[in-house]
Amino acid sequence: MFASFLRRRPSVDVAAGLREAGALRDQGRLREAESRLEAILEARPKEFEALKMLGDTRLGLGKASEAVPCYEAALSHGGSGDAQTLVNLGQALVAAGRAEEAVAVFDRALRLRSDVAQIYVARANALYGLQRHEEALTAYAEVLQRWPGHLDAGTNLGNALHAAGRSGEAVAQYDRVLAAMPTHVAAAYNRGTVLRALGRREEAVEALRGVLAVVPNHLSALHNLALILGELKRHAEAAECYRRLLAVEPRHPFAAGNLVHALAQNCDWTGRDALTAHIVDAVERGEHPCVPFVLMTLTDDAAAQLACAANHVASLHPARPNPLWTGERYEHDRIRVAYLSADFRDHAVAFLVAGLFEKHDRKHVEVTAISFGAGAKTPMRARIEAACDRFVDVGALSDGDAARRIRELEIDVAVDLMGHTGDARPDILAHRPAPIQVNYLGYPGTTGAPYIDYILADRFLIPERLKDRYSEQVVYLPDTFQVNDDRRAISTIPLSREDVGLPRDAFVFCCFSASYKIAPSVFDVWMRLLARVPGSVLWLVGGDATLERNLRREAASRGADAARLVFMRHRPYAEYLAHFRLADLFLDTLPFNAGTTASDALWAGLPVLTAAGEAFAARMAGSLLLAAGLPDFVADSLADYEDAALRLARDPARLAKARAQLSREPAKLPLFDTRRFACHVESAYRTMCERSRRGDAPGAFIVKPIRE
Repeated sequence: MFASFLRRRPSVDVAAGLREAGALRDQGRLREAESRLEAILEARPKEFEALKMLGDTRLGLGKASEAVPCYEAALSHGGSGDAQTLVNLGQALVAAGRAEEAVAVFDRALRLRSDVAQIYVARANALYGLQRHEEALTAYAEVLQRWPGHLDAGTNLGNALHAAGRSGEAVAQYDRVLAAMPTHVAAAYNRGTVLRALGRREEAVEALRGVLAVVPNHLSALHNLALILGELKRHAEAAECYRRLLAVEPRHPFAAGNLVHALAQNCDWTGRDALTAHIVDAVERGEHPCVPFVLMTLTDDAAAQLACAANHVASLHPARPNPLWTGERYEHDRIRVAYLSADFRDHAVAFLVAGLFEKHDRKHVEVTAISFGAGAKTPMRARIEAACDRFVDVGALSDGDAARRIRELEIDVAVDLMGHTGDARPDILAHRPAPIQVNYLGYPGTTGAPYIDYILADRFLIPERLKDRYSEQVVYLPDTFQVNDDRRAISTIPLSREDVGLPRDAFVFCCFSASYKIAPSVFDVWMRLLARVPGSVLWLVGGDATLERNLRREAASRGADAARLVFMRHRPYAEYLAHFRLADLFLDTLPFNAGTTASDALWAGLPVLTAAGEAFAARMAGSLLLAAGLPDFVADSLADYEDAALRLARDPARLAKARAQLSREPAKLPLFDTRRFACHVESAYRTMCERSRRGDAPGAFIVKPIRE
């Protein structure tokens, strides 16, 4: 174990050497202390104090795996009865990822010293780290029974209660700690994060502001406060938190991306170019400046998006070492398909997939929904539940337990509808519960995850020349990647332009995409179009005073009349669809196209004009337009897009022809033929299963179109 120490050198003054090493360690000069201790042990390999101190020093250097043999040697050479050395060994084992062994070591320490609270707490912490939550709860309760004033144990008990799904009790436990010590930072911070998890966001904001009042540069509190403010749509306040965070730690994970995204929510483009350049450079260096979703709003560089996603997964959501599916061959009469999502509610993904679930051929496919989102009983939620053979709510389960539930169901094909979007739980599929795992629909890009086998696309969406920029194998569907629901109802309540603040006879450009998708370069084009089409207006989604004020300011700075921007308020879905019929042309965004919004416009009969980029998100609308029979509405660049928009605004006959084409039995267009899409995707699932049952690795393939 310490072979290099076996050669004896002339005697050394051990006491003096230990004093020198201790002084170096106290000064933070850990590497020098390590070298001094190694020199002592080369001469005296069984020196207990040197072995113990070397373990402490290496643990301080983050070299836990190297600290473990130091402590073990110390215990073998005179320290077997030293409880503190056992505690330190246990902590090193935990840090080295060997928490199971650490629990046994802490038990040995307790047999020596049953009167030391630190040992009980360390053991409980190890159990908590192993997700043995009930045992951890019992262990923390024992500490508090013996030492009622142990506030750290009280805080950790709150953490364990939250991890065990007892979040309300966790908040009450944090409150008890804070009643004893109002400035206990860990309890206050954890209380804020649990309140957020409970959906009590306003209370969470106050809790985290309380933490920052005590520790102004508490990085985790700043980060979580910013996230919560974003969820509350208080984007300007969120941006200020990210600025404070970056001022303290310029390389804080995801903060730069979150800052630019928070600003973009209000179309505040201050510093956007510099932030984007910084983010792209950092991604290329293997850092984590933003989450993958944010990057696709800033650039259509497919290689950069793959690098960002792969870095993200490797760091936060790696494949688990013991996959749940280990090669078993299922022999089911029907393919068992599970769709995983938090969005089985009034959400864009649900609006698209509801029809697919209903149209699946139940003779050949069994549909299971794996839901981990809020369970509000809306009509859409009820429709999806009714459309499935099985609806399984795993919201209260851990990722591992949810994965085990999928494995128990012997799912053949697990389809992730979330990717790296909000409320996603990629760690479920990281446990590999199914033989085939697919990225589809909810996330417009590559996941970068080695445990996701396929991505459903089409030949326009992912050109074959670019398929190596996706971690998944590409499955090419015949018409378009996007399923649509041919039952989407459009309100029949009479609606006029005057009802929504539009001029009666103006040419109405519109874009109902989310505000963060509006890039300054696209807004430049829009303002030039307003200047070149007399009397025209641009109709956008509004409802937020800051957003509307910023866009009017940006319009004025480009020489446009800010009054020619008209804003739509939120409407129920059927009424929202009816609003598209009041516009003349939908103008798409780049580098992040409209997806569901574009198909909404086309379903309502409104032509969409897009510019296609390189990555998935920059080619979505083009795919939809090809499947709707409108290839002339797909431009190759923003310059061509601007020219095409001007031509269309001056050619009402061409727009009328396109509108008529969309409105004439839209459900018969390949874009909106839900049953046709279901046949194609079922063919894809069959091919995947056939390959898997033969033992073949996942590979790209083309799905043949069904015969008309």
